[in-house]
Amino acid sequence: MTVLVAYASKHGATAEIAERVASTLSAAGRAAEAHPVDAVGDLTGYEAFVLGSALYYGHWLKPLTSFVRNHSEELATRPVWLFSSGPLGTETTEPDGHEKVDEAEFAELEDLRKTAHARDHRAFTGVLDPERLTVLERTIRRLPAGRRLLPAGDFRDWAEIDGWAGEIARDLSRASPGSSQPGD
Repeated sequence: MTVLVAYASKHGATAEIAERVASTLSAAGRAAEAHPVDAVGDLTGYEAFVLGSALYYGHWLKPLTSFVRNHSEELATRPVWLFSSGPLGTETTEPDGHEKVDEAEFAELEDLRKTAHARDHRAFTGVLDPERLTVLERTIRRLPAGRRLLPAGDFRDWAEIDGWAGEIARDLSRASPGSSQPGD
């Protein structure tokens, strides 16, 4: 059986995180494949799901939220993990003092966690490559606060991403038939 890592990515950074999660799961002995959520068809052959989306303006991208809602019955029968990609920069707190990861507590999170029966949600810092931005996004970056709010750079913590994928692999191994459970 295989783990599906399905994602919604606007500029490719979330896709790269999903591919890394799938690669780390595979290296840990769990067959895994990453696919854009729009390319996912039948879910029958998957033992578990890792679902991730980029965050824009406090929301997941629509294709991923629709996927979770449209496949809620199937997701409820297998292990599910969620991740978000989005906060930018190396600072962990905003100037007003709140934690940047709080930004990843997007509007739909609780509903999607319940709908998917998700075991966990992780927020990972993202990437901003000015060359990949739309005209509107480049215009926003030109505003006085734009560069502060949208710093350019790759802020992903690959060790953190690998560690989380490793936790998923260990959790799946403990739950697999024939594996020893704690206390056995």
